Amino acid sequence: MSSMDVEELAKRLQVLEDIEAIKKMKAEFHSLCDEGYKDLDGIMDFFVADGVWDGEAFGTYKGRAAIRALFADVPKTLPFVRHQIMNPIVKVDGDTATGQWYLFQPTTMLGEDGAQAVWGSAKYDETYVRVNGKWKFQRLGVTLGFWTSYDQGWAKEWTIL
Repeated sequence: MSSMDVEELAKRLQVLEDIEAIKKMKAEFHSLCDEGYKDLDGIMDFFVADGVWDGEAFGTYKGRAAIRALFADVPKTLPFVRHQIMNPIVKVDGDTATGQWYLFQPTTMLGEDGAQAVWGSAKYDETYVRVNGKWKFQRLGVTLGFWTSYDQGWAKEWTIL
């Protein structure tokens, strides 16, 4: 094997390791969210200092303080969430990367009528940066798909947000 082949193989292996590290980072992040957003310090560690959480109808939050305030309030309206993240498309370019994912989420939503079980869907468009060997969110963008009540389901009732 020539030295060029070894170099190319090492680069390809690094990309695969980076993709897996990003997948793991995202899973760990959502696991913390699914535990009731209680560990705000842990959640914030997944974002760079000037990171952005852009949730369209839910607003755009820049910097850890703003993102932290958002996540501190989430349990007041969404006391139960279970992020089912799937279909990742992750592209790595050195110490930066992009990712697209789909979300399907059972949720309890609190409203004027009390607690309601709902289904939600969305698409994530994200950018990541490697900081001190760890992948972090530079931007976590959420394009909302639909919300529908559990008992009606998306075939009978849905709202595109």
